[in-house]
Amino acid sequence: MGRNDLLIRTFPNNTITFRGEVSDETCSVAINGNQAKPVVILPTVSAKELAKGGDVAGQVTFDIGLTGCTGNTDRATKISTVFVGNQVTSNGNLGNTGDATNVEVQLLDTANKVINLTNGFKGEGDLQLKPGETEASATYTAQYYATGAASAGTVEATLQYAVSYL
Repeated sequence: MGRNDLLIRTFPNNTITFRGEVSDETCSVAINGNQAKPVVILPTVSAKELAKGGDVAGQVTFDIGLTGCTGNTDRATKISTVFVGNQVTSNGNLGNTGDATNVEVQLLDTANKVINLTNGFKGEGDLQLKPGETEASATYTAQYYATGAASAGTVEATLQYAVSYL
């Protein structure tokens, strides 16, 4: 038995999947104008505002903007926003990796409805390029969400995002 045979038998789940997309439309994507490592700053709030489970506070909006799109001159192009949370909680929110306790980060869609990230989120047509236009944006909201009486401390959560032209 050769070395490669041993590796294949030892690691039967050794498949790498590559995914991509070919589209008639391409754009540059930015969050609040930042294309690299965007950060959305939530306001400092008192722990008293997050005294019991279900309390929310500190709403802040953030924009996903597209620029430099090639633009279809004949018809509008619907573009969807895709979010995949890191450390999604049982409530479907973003888990806090900071030291404040009983606090999650909850997202709201462009219609101000709570986004459940348990299975990811695809905002179908949240962004729309009108015929001949090369820019579009969509506004989302982030807020603190209490799972119990919050303690003082830092709050940090992460999310991966993409746009889909399909």
